[in-house]
Amino acid sequence: MTASPWRGRDLGTRTVSYTARDAILYALAVGAPADRLDLVYEERLRVLPTFALTLAQWAPDALGALGAFDVTTAVHGGQRLEVKGPLERAGELTMSARVAEVWDKGSAAVFDVEVSCERFTATWSLFAPGSGGFGGDRGPSAPRRPDRPAEHRPTVATHSRQAALYRLLGDRHAMHIDPEAAKAAGMPRPFLHGLCTLAATLLPLAGVLGAHPAELLELEARFAAPVFPGDRLALRGWNDDRSGVRFEASAGDDRTVLSGGRARFTAADVAHNREETPDA
Repeated sequence: MTASPWRGRDLGTRTVSYTARDAILYALAVGAPADRLDLVYEERLRVLPTFALTLAQWAPDALGALGAFDVTTAVHGGQRLEVKGPLERAGELTMSARVAEVWDKGSAAVFDVEVSCERFTATWSLFAPGSGGFGGDRGPSAPRRPDRPAEHRPTVATHSRQAALYRLLGDRHAMHIDPEAAKAAGMPRPFLHGLCTLAATLLPLAGVLGAHPAELLELEARFAAPVFPGDRLALRGWNDDRSGVRFEASAGDDRTVLSGGRARFTAADVAHNREETPDA
């Protein structure tokens, strides 16, 4: 097998600061209700772990700026997040980024961009048409859904202003706000950021497991189709172990928008809450 010349490329180190206001804005943007004071009130704030992904967005953007792929056609194919420790209410993080792997899909390539710091490791999988065919490994296949009925079926209601709100956190690609830019990208109208869709599943997934969303340990999913602001998403969750759930999400027209999903929370926290809420 031939390795891509981009494999292992160092993307540098960056220190990013944030405030409690930023973390609260993020929680609201991904669907936290105003009465969740532990997520939206600075006096009680527990920062959602997925907020880290907004702080690390510079890394995949940096790879695109280096010319690894055509930024007008590349799409965000999947995301992984491993939580090493809770985020403070405010502070700064020094992150290092690299191209962990490049998979050869034939007519396209998938670039895995890994960002790491003391609090988390996050990996963007970027699907880049026209960048494959270099003779490399195709990479892992998509995980299969469990062959049994789902144990959990919560819903996620997105709202019409959600993409406009989420982009204020740093991902200001025009296709999420400008109808003409969305059409140029092949979409009928502006669509929700994949990371916003993924984070929006965190609260209901934690809820069905009796966990607090800030107790997240791992989260991953593939982005199968776009979500449009206002879509109502149906989640299907399968218990993975005492602290985890595998999941998929589909929009109202039954198109799958998230596939191969898995979330895992602190086992002790989940077990404690399940004992108190056996019907969760």
